[in-house]
Amino acid sequence: MEPERIQIWKVKQLIKTVESHRGVNTSLISLMLPAKLAIGSSQSEDSSPLVTILHERPMQLLMALSIQWLPAVNVDFIFQSELSEASAMLTQEYRTASIIKTRASRPLVLVALVNAQQSLKRYDQVPPNGLVLFVGTIVTDEGKEKKVSFHLEPHKPINTSLYICDNKFYTAGLSELLEFDSRFGFIVMDGNGVLFGTLAGDTRAIIHQFTVDLSKKHHRGGASALRFPRLPDYRRHNYLVKVTQHAVQHFITNEQVNVAGIVLAGSADFKAELSRSDMFDPRLAAKAIKVVDVSHGGETGFNQAIELSADERANFELILEKKLVRKYLAEGKQDTGLYCCGTEETSQALDRGVVETLIVWEDLDITRYTLSNAAGEEIIVYANKEQEKDREKFTDKSTGLEMEPGAEPQNLLEWLVEKYKGFGATLELVTTRSEEGAEFIKSSGGIGGLLRPKVDSDKPGSEEGDFQKESDEQVV
Repeated sequence: MEPERIQIWKVKQLIKTVESHRGVNTSLISLMLPAKLAIGSSQSEDSSPLVTILHERPMQLLMALSIQWLPAVNVDFIFQSELSEASAMLTQEYRTASIIKTRASRPLVLVALVNAQQSLKRYDQVPPNGLVLFVGTIVTDEGKEKKVSFHLEPHKPINTSLYICDNKFYTAGLSELLEFDSRFGFIVMDGNGVLFGTLAGDTRAIIHQFTVDLSKKHHRGGASALRFPRLPDYRRHNYLVKVTQHAVQHFITNEQVNVAGIVLAGSADFKAELSRSDMFDPRLAAKAIKVVDVSHGGETGFNQAIELSADERANFELILEKKLVRKYLAEGKQDTGLYCCGTEETSQALDRGVVETLIVWEDLDITRYTLSNAAGEEIIVYANKEQEKDREKFTDKSTGLEMEPGAEPQNLLEWLVEKYKGFGATLELVTTRSEEGAEFIKSSGGIGGLLRPKVDSDKPGSEEGDFQKESDEQVV
């Protein structure tokens, strides 16, 4: 599954795209099928009178409404989680739209309904988290008509049931997808034992706890007297070993950390020892967002840790971003050779498969062009809006003529979101909300990466890859 930040970024991009489109009269259809049954209603300030469709006979009521063809009726009703219901509704809508008197609107509405039906045929059932469709005919900036179709299988359940036919797309039901629904892990330890817990939203859970006896008291003497003072040290060490083992067991699944962040809590020095210990799995150590002092262990300490880590949990994405960028900037300042900077270096490193963590500004404005030169070779050009004005970058040096376009130009970040897994890298998006993020964007142009150890990033790659073929591609 994609990281939550990338899933949210995809939803943001979809909202940004569809909200920028406008149709002719009622040529745009917004359709949302919920993950579960839900009865409710909502109304935006600019919508026509709201019609709430009750559970008993939703289809019949919708059909009656459709005869009048209200251009901006916000219809919130039960689809009963069945595609057949939605398909039947669209079929009836098509019959109703066939009698629309406005000749300019009728064909566009009919085309939009057909496209919506065809989109539904791709699915055997409503996906587990629901389904969102935006289809219809938009008007481009050049004044031309263009058919569009957008599909979204939400990364978490949606509760909105929606069907609207209007001159714009409706995205209000997607706002709930923009909130982080993160699950945090807690390790609360003291001299009496440890508690492992999780917190997701307002739901907390104790997943495991055990006690320990670190008593320094003994009643032995004679020849054994010298070794018994050392027993507490052994017990303390074994206690720490057991805690680290259980941490892996509870917070790592299929070699992946299953929580967004980890809070270490406790009294005395136990929590600090854990955070510094080489035995603490580095994957978990990297997720530590806060170390807090609590006066008690067990469930009471768990509750205290939740309260004391509230700010860090609220801003944990920013905290993790700062830690990542600081590591990247430190690699650069120390000139370790374990980083790449800018489009050209990063493209070469990706081709060689040496990028461990790809770091990209979430608003990166660079377009990836696929062109063809006179020899029929594929040339990839990267340019921002300012660089696009320099047509020399798109010119075949052997002929002096502009190269022929190949695939449709694509935003580089969108392309990377689709392809990064194929390069064996993880993808992290950064923002300008922190000083570290702003410095990264300024120093790298918004794209860079951390490389796997023991790789000379300055050595030119000899292998060809999908991102850039050094022998025949121009990188801007």
